[in-house]
Amino acid sequence: MHSFVTEKESQAGTTLEEIRHNWSRQEVEALFALPFNDLLFEAQTMHRRYFDPNQVQVSTLLSIKTGACPEDCAYCPQSTRYDTGLEVEKLMEIEHVLEQARAAVASGATRFCMGAAWRSPKQRDMPQVVAMVKGVRELGLESCMTLGMLTQGQAKELSEAGLDYYNHNLDTSPEFYGDVITTRTYQDRLETLDHVRTSGMKVCSGGIVGMGEQQADRAGLLQQLANLAQHPESVPINMLVRVKGTPLENEEDLDPFEFIRTIAAARIMMPASHVRLSAGREEMNEQMHALAYLAGANSIFYGEKLLTTPNPRANADMALFARLGIEPERRHVEKAPEIPSPHFYDAAAR
Repeated sequence: MHSFVTEKESQAGTTLEEIRHNWSRQEVEALFALPFNDLLFEAQTMHRRYFDPNQVQVSTLLSIKTGACPEDCAYCPQSTRYDTGLEVEKLMEIEHVLEQARAAVASGATRFCMGAAWRSPKQRDMPQVVAMVKGVRELGLESCMTLGMLTQGQAKELSEAGLDYYNHNLDTSPEFYGDVITTRTYQDRLETLDHVRTSGMKVCSGGIVGMGEQQADRAGLLQQLANLAQHPESVPINMLVRVKGTPLENEEDLDPFEFIRTIAAARIMMPASHVRLSAGREEMNEQMHALAYLAGANSIFYGEKLLTTPNPRANADMALFARLGIEPERRHVEKAPEIPSPHFYDAAAR
C-alpha cells in the first residue's frame, strides 16, 4: 500500500504541520549542506507522504507569440536586445493553438501551457487569449499561461475564462536578481503572483539555476517561494540553456549534483507542490533524470520543444518511464482555494 496522501488531503490537514512558510536562510542552506544521500532520503520520504512516487505529471508547452520581448533577461533568446537569430512570430491564431492542444491530448499530456514573449499583455490581445483558454479547457486539458506581468483586472479576466494556472517565475534570489534582469523588479514579479492568487487561479512559479549564481542564491530562491502565504502549486526548476547571443552564452555548467540538491530541497520545503523538470532537460542523461525523480521531481514538459529551445523527444521520456516503472499522472482539476490574506507576497519579503 502506498504511504502517500493526496494534495487535497494534505491541504485539509492530514500532515499540515509540514507545510511551512517561515523558512530561514540558515535552515535552507543547512538542507543544501546535507550529505547527498541523506538529502535524497529526506526528499523521497516527504514526496511519498504527498504523492504517488511512481507518477509524473505530463505537460505540453507551446509558444503562442515568439520573440520581440523588450525585457533584458540575460538568459532569454526572445529579447530584442540580443541577436540570437530567433525568428519573430506574432500571436498565433486561435485554431492553430487548438490544433496543437488536440495533439497534446493525443500524446497523453494532461496540461497545456501557452507562453507569449510579452512584458505584459496588451488589452487588445486579451479577447484572443481568453478564447484560447476556453478552447483548451473544452478539450479536457488543464490550462496554463505565461504572458508576463498582469494587472489585477487581467488576472481576473483570465480566471473567469477558466485558466487553471498562471506561470510567473521569480528566476533567482533577490540578491542575485539584478545581475540577470534590470527591466522589472523582484517586487513586480511578486505583485503579479499576488494578482494571480487573489483572482482564484493556481500559481506556477520557480526559477533558473546555472546562471552563475551561488548555492546561497539557489537557497534564497527556494526560501522566497516557500515563504509565500501559499506555496505555488507548481514549481518549475529550470537549468540554464545557453543560447548564443545572450549574455549568459558562455556560462559554465552547473554541477549536476547541485541541480539535484535544488530539486530535493524544493520537495522538502514545498511538499504538496508539483516540482517540475523544465528547461535544460535536453542536456540531462537518463541517470540524471532518474535521480531527479528520486529527489521528488514529479512533473515534466513533454514534446520536441520548450518555447524556443530543444526538449527531449516524447518517446524517449515514455521509454524511460517504462524502464523506471513510472506512469503519467492522471488528470486532476480542482478550483484553487480562497486565500484569506490579500497580501500574498508579504511573507516572501521576510
